Amino acid sequence: MERVVQFTGPRHVEIAEHEREPLPPGHLRVRTRYSGISAGTELTAYRGTNPYLTRTWDPEARLFREGAAGIEYPVAGWGYSEVGEVVEVSPELDGTPGLPITGDLIWGIWGHRSEGIVPAERVIGHTLPAGLDPLAGAFARVGAIAYNAVLAGDIHLGEDVAVFGQGVIGLLTTRLAQLSGARVTAVDALDGRLDTARRHGAHTTLNARTDQVAERVREATGGLGADLAIEISGAYPALHEALRSVAVGGRVVASGFYQGDGTGLRLGDEFHHNRVQLVCSQIGGVPPQLSGRWSVERLQRTFLRLVAEGQVDVTSLVSHVVPAADAADAYALLDERPAEALQVVLEF
Repeated sequence: MERVVQFTGPRHVEIAEHEREPLPPGHLRVRTRYSGISAGTELTAYRGTNPYLTRTWDPEARLFREGAAGIEYPVAGWGYSEVGEVVEVSPELDGTPGLPITGDLIWGIWGHRSEGIVPAERVIGHTLPAGLDPLAGAFARVGAIAYNAVLAGDIHLGEDVAVFGQGVIGLLTTRLAQLSGARVTAVDALDGRLDTARRHGAHTTLNARTDQVAERVREATGGLGADLAIEISGAYPALHEALRSVAVGGRVVASGFYQGDGTGLRLGDEFHHNRVQLVCSQIGGVPPQLSGRWSVERLQRTFLRLVAEGQVDVTSLVSHVVPAADAADAYALLDERPAEALQVVLEF
């Protein structure tokens, strides 16, 4: 039997069991070892705020359409950060260059399920680097999201960068920005996460609840403001403060998954008067100016290479490894007590 984590309604999680399906041509069967929970995107489905639950995405028009839901409960198999062992390969694939073989540990996306049936083209080159902790493979996608935001920011050596949100992706963004030559100010409302940000390369930390963030950033930059701010928490007030924090003509990369109306975001204020550039970063693609050389696949592979080389630490960000059978407790923890968790991983 295959076990799948599913949401049956807002804040209701169950483990469903299904008969094991035969392996179709062109696919591999992977037995999941770990599956990382996204505290951003997944919680929107868990809480019932995801736009797909109320509208339909039209991929040709690139617009959301009102009147029908794109997805309905039960929402099964969410998750995009999996690591597992290849247990079966469709016979006609033997000898395919770069294709993992039976027994290999691989990373990829097949959702919170005990087994994944994955098209071969999606896992070519996805064998976990030798010596890498399997838990690290669960960071390929979240690392790519952080990497994408840093590339969208077009950081130059010595620039001042403020990173708003120090959850897992924000912490990785802080580290990658620092590796790119920036002096990073990390912003969050939780002191524990700010302590972690300092260990991941932040030069300065500011508490969003107790510090006047924009004013402090400007003081630290001689009144100029940050060259760049990356907002990765998905909170509109944080995006507004990011817009307040950058210099005239500065850039803000919005990489969070914002929900509902923009309460707390006032575009007639500093955004308008300081002619701030607002750029969206989303993992569906790379910055257009880099698309000739970069791809989402390259982002993921390069991030894992940096981890394997010891330049980025990810395993210390794993706060909880939870048996898949207790998935409901894992989501409740992230939803209700976020200060107690960073990366929560389901173990199959």
